[in-house]
Order: sequence, then C-alpha cells, then structure tokens
Amino acid sequence: MPYQSTLAAGSFLKQTIVITGGGSGIGRCTAHELASLGATVILIGRSEDKLVNTTAEIKSDGGTACYYTLDIRNEEDVSHTVNALLEKHKRVHGLVNMAGGQFRAPLSHISQNGFERVIQTNLIGGFLMAKALFNKHFKNHGGNIVNITADNKNGMPGMGHSGAARAGVENLTKTAAWEWGSFGVRVNAIAPGWVASSGLDTYPEDMKHAIQNLKHAVPLGRIASEAEIASTVCFLLSKGANFITGQTLFVDGGASMGSVPALFPLQNLHQPASETWDGFHRSITPEVLR
Repeated sequence: MPYQSTLAAGSFLKQTIVITGGGSGIGRCTAHELASLGATVILIGRSEDKLVNTTAEIKSDGGTACYYTLDIRNEEDVSHTVNALLEKHKRVHGLVNMAGGQFRAPLSHISQNGFERVIQTNLIGGFLMAKALFNKHFKNHGGNIVNITADNKNGMPGMGHSGAARAGVENLTKTAAWEWGSFGVRVNAIAPGWVASSGLDTYPEDMKHAIQNLKHAVPLGRIASEAEIASTVCFLLSKGANFITGQTLFVDGGASMGSVPALFPLQNLHQPASETWDGFHRSITPEVLR
C-alpha cells in the first residue's frame, strides 16, 4: 500500500527538498510523504545506517532519494555538503530542519557541555543549514524553510536545554522570515506535541508510565501520529501556503492551551473523539505505546 497523503498527487513534482534528520522518526515519515508526491528528497543525518535504510525504502516505493552523512553542528562540513548537493541538484526548493535531540535532566544536573550540545543540535545546526542554503542558493532562486520546534510556552521542565533551543528556533524563524522574505524565501516553524514516534522508545524506564499517560494532557485525548506532523510540514512547503511566513504552527491536539488538571476527569470518562490520521504505510507503533 502506498503512502496516503492528503495533498494532491504530484504536488511536489520536479521539486527537490532537503531534510535534516531524515533517516528516522518524523523526518523519515516526511521524506516518504514528499517522495510519494513527486519530490526528490535529500536526506541529511549523522547515522549512515538510518539514511541508507530510509533511502532504500523510498526507492523501493518508487520514489527518488539520496543522502549525505553530515553533522550539522559543524559549519565547515555544512558548507561542503551544501556545495556538493547543489553541484548534483541544480535547483533546491525547500529545507526541512527536522534534526534534533535531547536528554532528560533537571537544570541543576545539566553540565555546560550537555547544555551546549543540545543547543548546537537543536538550534545552531538548523541555523547553519538555513544560512548556507540561503547564501548559496535561495538568495537567487527563492525557497522554503520549515523548522521544527516544540511546545515551550510554559517552559520545558526536565528538558530546559531543549526548551531554550526550541524557543530560539521560533525567534530565528521570525527573523529569517523578515530578512529573507524579499528574496522569495518563506520561513515557518512547526511545534509538534507528543508524537507516537520511534524516539519515545529511547527514553528511560522511569518515563514509560508518563509516556503512556500523555494523552491525558491533550484535549483531543490522544497523541499524534508521525503522518499528522509530516502532513503539516508538506502543507507549509506547498503552494497552498505561499502567503504564510514567520509563523509557528502548533500541532499538538490543543495541549499547549494548558489547564491540564481540569482535563483529567473528561479524559477518564470518554474515549478520544478524534480519529488518528496515519497515512504512512511503513509506520510502526513505538513499543512503549503498545
């Protein structure tokens, strides 16, 4: 069964999209959807095994994909990689900054090195990719950038390093939208809520109970599928979003509205009324949610 996108078939024909973090999780799902809609997808990541697997999947499904192994935190390597991909692909239409990572710890237990590494991955890496593609290509041809942030409206207890980085991504998105808009470059961000992605299985045992109860903090009574985030990325990359820039779109089932304690009685009495959309034909439910 092919990918079931909600966008029109062929929406991204003759377009080339770069996706950091494209080897796994939401990045992998987004790559599949874009490829199913006709795009050539360029996957960027540190783990070559994941990139190889996702590229092979897309080709097996009839799509077009290639990959570059890259640590986006290194400016010189980013520059070399962008040069290489532009030499092969004369026109690049979009960048999805999906790469990210963090670990669970209270602020008092995070070392300077640990804090800086999360900032480098979640904020600086995306900045370096966007800047390189703008200076080398988008400035002359226009383009489209979608950054991934997170719900940090009320802080991110237990992940303060990530919250600080993600807040930076949101502000960087607005600044880039202003500075690059006159060059035909749109820049937006997506703030996903909790998502049933492979990353959930990487958290420690003491978090599994909390993960299984995340739905109680969501007005829609469930967490998202990877495809529900990917579909929003694809919309923002599409022509239908041509007059949207500098915005952060929350895709979180309403969780960012807060007032969680008042929701518990409602969620315990009723089954979720919202149906999960999962058009990703290769999606796998994380072990922790089974």
